[in-house]
Amino acid sequence: MSTRCPEGYECRDPTSAIENAEVLHDIGYAPPLVNTGFHPLDGARYLWDMHATDERIVRLVANHTYAPLEAEERGLRDELADEFPILNDPLLVDALVYCDMTTTPDGERTTSKERLSEILGEDSVVGRFIRRATPHIHASVDRVRAAVAEAGIEL
Repeated sequence: MSTRCPEGYECRDPTSAIENAEVLHDIGYAPPLVNTGFHPLDGARYLWDMHATDERIVRLVANHTYAPLEAEERGLRDELADEFPILNDPLLVDALVYCDMTTTPDGERTTSKERLSEILGEDSVVGRFIRRATPHIHASVDRVRAAVAEAGIEL
């Protein structure tokens, strides 16, 4: 993939990449975009094919919040990995997990523990995936908190 970025965006800035990925990460839930039924893959394909979005943003969307584990549950892991390899920027990947798992669907702040408890009870592909991903999600949130504290930033 080549790096593509809409005019006017600062896509090489990690702050811009995380902000854009945070806003766009669930775009694959939009009914017109549903193809596989796996929103990270459907959203990433849409962003790549239709909007010439920066490759880093697309790969973050495709793999957000341990999506490869859910892709495995759905039989789509190889397809996801072939099209959109996980970004080789662990802290940026963790930052998107932090954004996703410390914000409610309504945009309110929450803890990863509270957010996961909303999802864990589901007896579904997503519920099974979340049970597998929970320790990884908490570890990502902890790594972001540690990096932010080390930088002297308050969340």
